[in-house]
Amino acid sequence: MIRLWTPDTMPKPASRYSQCALAAGVTRRLEISGQIGLHPDGTLAEGLADQLDVALANVDRALAAAAMGRENLMKITVYLTQNSAEAVATYRDRRDAWVGEAQAPAATLLIVAGLAAPALLVEVDAVAAA
Repeated sequence: MIRLWTPDTMPKPASRYSQCALAAGVTRRLEISGQIGLHPDGTLAEGLADQLDVALANVDRALAAAAMGRENLMKITVYLTQNSAEAVATYRDRRDAWVGEAQAPAATLLIVAGLAAPALLVEVDAVAAA
């Protein structure tokens, strides 16, 4: 069972995420490597929003391969190469659309100087448990 929450004793999140994620009684833990905006056919999505959508879809694919879903997510870490209010807003919008009505997992957002290739604008890694 995964419990996602923000204790009353902690600051409220700056956007839609949980401060804590607790996995109790789980027997499987999945660590998903950093996912980029690369489609399964090897083509790279263009633009930040599209790369975010594809990277998050790749997280979904990894979850499905382990017979898990978004309800099993404990934490996501997102790395952006663009340091602007617009980039952060795009990330939050795309993440919120992806999470939907479900409880949001714990999350960390990092602005980085670059990723493995200059065309990469985002990378997402995740932890899930079941």
